[in-house]
Amino acid sequence: LQGMVDAGEKCTDTLKREFSEEALNSREATPEQLEKSKRLVEEFFASGTQVYSGYVDDPRNTDNAWMETVAVNFHDETGDRIARFDLQAGDDAKKVCWMDVSSDIKLYASHRDFLQLAAKLRDAKW
Repeated sequence: LQGMVDAGEKCTDTLKREFSEEALNSREATPEQLEKSKRLVEEFFASGTQVYSGYVDDPRNTDNAWMETVAVNFHDETGDRIARFDLQAGDDAKKVCWMDVSSDIKLYASHRDFLQLAAKLRDAKW
């Protein structure tokens, strides 16, 4: 999940907003669906572990401007909380699904590196 932090916005708020927009299709949700999703997102994103913060190698980087990122791992030990999310592609996402972490996964720019850091943090197979 990627997204740009808006001016004055906290990184944690960006994570919740982007997840809601891109993975829960919040822009097309009914008010009831929106309220339910908001509660689930607030609960799930209440705590996380930062796995990386800083410069990233990105094809959009130039000599005068470059991408920096914060990667955070939100872990659900039992899977009970994330199972409640009805994933639906929204905003600028084409597809959305839960996937097993794997060293074979193909992702944009440095995103694979962040997953590897999260796998190491959780002592998961990579």
